Amino acid sequence: MQNYIIATSSTCDLPRTFLDEHNIPFISYTYTIGNDVFEDDCREESRQAVYEGMRKGDRLKTSMINEFNYYEFFKSLVEQGKDVIFLDMSQKMSVSYSNSVKASDMIHKEFPERKFTVMDTRCISGGLGLLVETMVGMMEEGKSYDEVLQWGEDNKFKIAHRFTVDDLNYLKEGGRVSNSAALVGSLLSVKPVLYVPDGGTLDVAKKVRGRKNALKTIYDGIKNDLSQVDCKGRQVHILHADCKEDAETVANSIKADFPEIGPITITNLGVVIGAHCGPGLLAVFYLCNGRKSE
Repeated sequence: MQNYIIATSSTCDLPRTFLDEHNIPFISYTYTIGNDVFEDDCREESRQAVYEGMRKGDRLKTSMINEFNYYEFFKSLVEQGKDVIFLDMSQKMSVSYSNSVKASDMIHKEFPERKFTVMDTRCISGGLGLLVETMVGMMEEGKSYDEVLQWGEDNKFKIAHRFTVDDLNYLKEGGRVSNSAALVGSLLSVKPVLYVPDGGTLDVAKKVRGRKNALKTIYDGIKNDLSQVDCKGRQVHILHADCKEDAETVANSIKADFPEIGPITITNLGVVIGAHCGPGLLAVFYLCNGRKSE
């Protein structure tokens, strides 16, 4: 049995079945629909229900995790007598990160004998999930705390994040595009292609006309990345917000061009990122040589 724990948050967007199977503790962000508050439980059925509701007009608001809740969660981990590595989404994407750091400082003072690391992953969504999944796999193979943490620091910038969204109005509400850009873009069927650079932000790499071109642009980037590495056994995570057919199309293209590729998982996108990007978001994540916009 390992003498440390790898924990994460619901924004890793891993399926609840995986988290439960590997005994990965996670802290949940919350979201509000109307007057009702829900915990992000990482269940596929919860995610699907949210996107179906958004298609019908539901608007979600998400909340950060406060310092006290992080502290209570962290304390429950260290009280098991083990060291902890905690992985949450990039500090540039949520002020929750600073709250987690403050809570970890309290844990260090209260439990000075324990190792406790809050890692700035510079990843979001399925990229964070891929980092968590790989590091947990290393832990289960018997790698030490320091070995696993070092691998994470050495490889977090090699996790590619490629996105496209279907409705610019969600990005407008989040301040990522202007009102005029959203209006013109909607009229002209402009679809942004986004990526996560080393800084851990969510940036627009390119704007193209039409969904088909957006998917092609994403796949061109994937193909360029994977052609530069050994693909044998390499994992690919594809997450979608109620657009499974598009996810399957991308997956089939990857399998056709890279027959030695490892498992390609297709799951629903987590609620927190989905709330800010809307139904129709498609995202692809995998390890490569380094992050590129195209």
